[in-house]
Amino acid sequence: MFLTSSLSTPHPFNHLIDTLKDGDRKYFNPQKLNDARYDKLPLSIRVLLEAAIRKCDGFYVKEEDVHNILDWSEQQNVAEVPFPPARVLLQDFTGIPAMVDLAAMRDAVTKHGVDPGLVNPVCPTDLIVDHSLQIDLNKCAIQNAPNPGGGDSQSQGPPSRPSPARPTPRRGSQCGGERGSCSKGGCSDTPGRPATAVQQIENTPLLCPFHLQPVSEPETALKNQELELIRNKERLQFFKWCSKAFKNVNVVPPDVGAVHQLNLEYLSQVVQESQGFIYPDSVVGTDSHTTMINGLGILGWGVGGIESEAVMLGQPISLTLPQVVGCRLVGSVNILATSIDIVLGITKHLRQAGIAGKFVEFFGPGMSQLSVPDRTTIANMCPEYNATVSFFPVDHVTLKHFKQTNFTEEKLELLEAYLKAVKLFRSYEDSSEDPQYSEVIEINLSSMVPHVSGPKRPQDRVAVSSMKEDFQSCLNEKVGFKGFHISKEKQESLVPFLHGGQEYELAHGSVVIAAVISCTNNCNPSVMLTAGLLAKKAVEAGLIVKPYIRTSLAPGSGMVTHYLNTSGVLPYLSQLGFEVIGYGCATCVGNTAPLPETVSEAIKEGDLVACGVLSGNRHFEGRLCDCVRANYLASPPLVVAYAIAGTVSINFEKEPLGVTSEGKEVYLRDVWPTREEVQQIEQDKVISSIFTELRARKEKGNTFWNNLECPESVVFPWDPKSTYIRSPSFFNKLCKEVQPPQSIENAHALLFLGDKVTTDHISPAGSIARVSAAAKYLLSKRLTPREFNSYGARRGNDAVMTRGTFASIKLQNRLIGKPGPKTVHIPSGQTLDVFEAVERYQRDGIPLIILAGKQYGSGNSRDWAAKGPYLLGVRAVIAESFEKMHKNHLVGMGIAPLQFLPGQSADSLELCGKEKFTITLPEDLSPKQMLTVKTSSGKTFSVTTLFDNEMDVAFYRHGGLLRYVARTML
Repeated sequence: MFLTSSLSTPHPFNHLIDTLKDGDRKYFNPQKLNDARYDKLPLSIRVLLEAAIRKCDGFYVKEEDVHNILDWSEQQNVAEVPFPPARVLLQDFTGIPAMVDLAAMRDAVTKHGVDPGLVNPVCPTDLIVDHSLQIDLNKCAIQNAPNPGGGDSQSQGPPSRPSPARPTPRRGSQCGGERGSCSKGGCSDTPGRPATAVQQIENTPLLCPFHLQPVSEPETALKNQELELIRNKERLQFFKWCSKAFKNVNVVPPDVGAVHQLNLEYLSQVVQESQGFIYPDSVVGTDSHTTMINGLGILGWGVGGIESEAVMLGQPISLTLPQVVGCRLVGSVNILATSIDIVLGITKHLRQAGIAGKFVEFFGPGMSQLSVPDRTTIANMCPEYNATVSFFPVDHVTLKHFKQTNFTEEKLELLEAYLKAVKLFRSYEDSSEDPQYSEVIEINLSSMVPHVSGPKRPQDRVAVSSMKEDFQSCLNEKVGFKGFHISKEKQESLVPFLHGGQEYELAHGSVVIAAVISCTNNCNPSVMLTAGLLAKKAVEAGLIVKPYIRTSLAPGSGMVTHYLNTSGVLPYLSQLGFEVIGYGCATCVGNTAPLPETVSEAIKEGDLVACGVLSGNRHFEGRLCDCVRANYLASPPLVVAYAIAGTVSINFEKEPLGVTSEGKEVYLRDVWPTREEVQQIEQDKVISSIFTELRARKEKGNTFWNNLECPESVVFPWDPKSTYIRSPSFFNKLCKEVQPPQSIENAHALLFLGDKVTTDHISPAGSIARVSAAAKYLLSKRLTPREFNSYGARRGNDAVMTRGTFASIKLQNRLIGKPGPKTVHIPSGQTLDVFEAVERYQRDGIPLIILAGKQYGSGNSRDWAAKGPYLLGVRAVIAESFEKMHKNHLVGMGIAPLQFLPGQSADSLELCGKEKFTITLPEDLSPKQMLTVKTSSGKTFSVTTLFDNEMDVAFYRHGGLLRYVARTML
């Protein structure tokens, strides 16, 4: 499509082409290289090698690259090699800016007389619409406003609409049941517990909207989905236009499932077929859970939006040939441990091993004990210990799983025959098959015990048995990653408050948010079934969840709802308040509705360290809710347990989980299901029909999507009034000629930042604050606050996203000395919103830089963490070190990542951040070049350009990847 090889010679590896027994399917067989080194390569490296052989065109992929990969034992951590994945995976939050950029590129090339229809992804791309769900409603908190003010029906006031028709109404039904939120029928004489609770649960004839199976109270889910579709209509129309206008784009409509779940259940082929050739499936995706796919033996990892756009446009991923750590699993899984405990245990071991940027490949006799859902759960968490992938080669366990996913017998035979032919199939019984690894780490599965992570970082693991003592130490510790520094006299504070006409008390450690969310934990049937069985046993024992706790259940897909329902546990989860609120990312991306006003007031009154507990893998401070300071990651059953307990400050071994209305103490051990119970239900209920159902649901779509009208034009007709979709300014003043690098003269520091500034601090995310620059913009467009939606939903509008860049309330800017989205406009000395300061700088033609400390850009991959600063006018970031992916994004947007020399920093150079900076850029700019920075105070120091290769330099010279690609077409 863009830059392509002009080779007229035959493929340099034609002699490796082989066929399977049927003679119809061709493939490149690396074994025909007759090189003994192939048999010793880790299987993940064999996938890289096959892709390089198959895609060798002499331009993007050269013969030298193939030989470097084959010589992995010597070239690891040295050679730069290309990897052309088989496909690209996008979720809508990161997918919409990518597709908007392509639509804008069509505009740009059209102005130069180029056919816009030529602008298409080269690599097959799947875009899943799943990240727009916001929890507007939960249980009895039925609200009409898309951005509610908080609380439930008692505190909010607006009445709920009638429930969908019920085939058999429940006798004496209560909305909320034991949670006491409100009553639709008669109440029991016993406060907080209806007399016929179990009977009501068992007689629940409402229908799941996806499976036509009985579920409890689907009204909440339906209302959330309806609001989602209405508020995101413009985005959905654009996505539907993309599905028709672009070749090689498959758009999965909303309400089908979460992106990582669909990737596992629907999109993954393990072995791909195209143009008469078969080859290993592989993927790069913009979803943080992309690495889950390695649990199926499919190589894949997460990339940023900018990198994904490059792959879509035909360029391979460039990576340093990685070291591969062999993780040998031995021992037996503890009977009480869930896959989450195994994940966190492995995370601890591998984080301590220092494997940043490496591949991890699992093997050993312990592999047979891990189901495929266990493996995908483990693979998902590899970013938490900074590995690129955690790869589980295909073995007999994987094949058995594939038989349940409705692969045809023909497909299974093809898959097995091909993988064995190219030695990508593993048998752990024969240790002679073990590859050579960079190093081997042995992990004993029997050492895994239940843990949670928190209160602020996923790597801070806490054994459940030590949770009470650890939380107490967090109260005592000074403010930091583990501390809140609460004075001794305030640690026992109890704050009474009213909720629903009853009085409750909050203390330090009180749980106010408990969310089983649409994350990887939900994709493991055993873990979710454990949560459901725990809920069932708890309800039967007479336990309840306090009604002020913001509980929610957002399954990863309808599949989860199906097996929770068919196993009979979904009504019990609902009884405890874990009502299905919809399908998509919600709490984990900051889309939790505000807490009830009385709860938030009580937290503020007592300056309490309130807690959220969620079954996700992201929980940075303030992300769930501004007033919730401590957040813990936990397995779904532990989320339910802590919700019942109402506090994290509890020793489950010595203290009761709760007390029934009759005064009976119930301990966690009394309601925790055995491993045998869970496995039996998993075998009986999680059957292949759920995969058939998923495919049928995907192919059918939903009525809203099917009836949605969209433009038919080749070039997208931008609506100037739209606040969701807008043509970005990346291609403004695009010309055919490349200008030499321009020196940065007399620049001011927009921000002076410290260590570990995350993409959460940089990129717009979560709800749009009513006093923010983005809110002012939307108000100027005559939108009301309830119509603001979230930053994620508005990623297709650069005006909103630019105003939301550096808008985090947790941003620590040393120019102002306190957290908040403010900075100093240095010429005037005024403290302004970041965007207001930028407007003044741009008006005066002053270039901008950012000063930062160590690990700048860590956290989630977000393209707007680079696009936003680019549009704000930031020309360079000078930091002590960068997170690699974010550094690549800066380069991809034409921002220079500059690193202080070793041992130097802004502090050691005595920079105050208010100087003017001049950075001279030579015309013959090269990778890793030293540059000189001069300041208006007379200081001069050197920095290193973090351009890894000539391609990075080319991107920067062109003003970023998008302008580079557009120019190749002109």
